[in-house]
Amino acid sequence: MVFSTPSRSSLIDHLRTYALRTDGPFTLASGAVSSWYLDGRQTTFDGDGARRVAAAVLELLDSQVTAVGGMTMGADPIAIATAACSDRPLKAFSIRKAAKDHGTGGRLVGPVTTDDRVCVVEDTMTTGGSTVAAIEVLRAERIDVVQVITMVDRSGGAAEAAMSAIGLDLVALVTPDDLGVAL
Repeated sequence: MVFSTPSRSSLIDHLRTYALRTDGPFTLASGAVSSWYLDGRQTTFDGDGARRVAAAVLELLDSQVTAVGGMTMGADPIAIATAACSDRPLKAFSIRKAAKDHGTGGRLVGPVTTDDRVCVVEDTMTTGGSTVAAIEVLRAERIDVVQVITMVDRSGGAAEAAMSAIGLDLVALVTPDDLGVAL
């Protein structure tokens, strides 16, 4: 599901200018090969870009959400920017790809607790597999996931189906059409 918001067009402009590459071929994390690539970190790691992503997320963030995060590394800058730019108290968290065997261990990092209601965020979805894995970690910790937002959904419906299969809706801020590229 894609929504139109005032901040969305500003985000699209930043992504087109700084993050979109059309000089492929590129091999994606899913193993698929594409003629275009979106390096979301060119936007999410940039101060101006991070504020644009946060503004777009905040316009769509469910009012009951108290924490934002997801699988490291794609979700980290989005979660931190969203929490920092919010006018209401929000926590950011991260989920490691594997548990650490030192320190406090585990995969969940940050001040999120079982009292929180969370939004899982991601920079770019091709299949939704990493996001499903993040949600499984949260649910195993008895943390209530109420929303899923991706900056860019390039899955052609696969990510939305993956979220639907686990009882959640996917909100996409941007699609390939918005960027002027085809799946």
